[in-house]
Amino acid sequence: MAGHQPGKPFAAPVWQQPDGSPVSCLEKIKVLNQNLSELQQMAQDLVEDAILMGCDEKQVRAVLDAMIAGLQNPYRKS
Repeated sequence: MAGHQPGKPFAAPVWQQPDGSPVSCLEKIKVLNQNLSELQQMAQDLVEDAILMGCDEKQVRAVLDAMIAGLQNPYRKS
């Protein structure tokens, strides 16, 4: 995600396990890539709608960044 250039198609990453090894289950990769694609489209729609409604693009992007940064991992081991 870092290094993605706006306006260019987003390439899904090689999904990695916590130890750095790649996720090898094709069904898991398919689900992750589909979720990422849906999120990208929803975020794109939000940016476009906000701009058309007169919102500041920088603010919209900052809100999206803050939302992603605030996501919680409900499976984190204590």
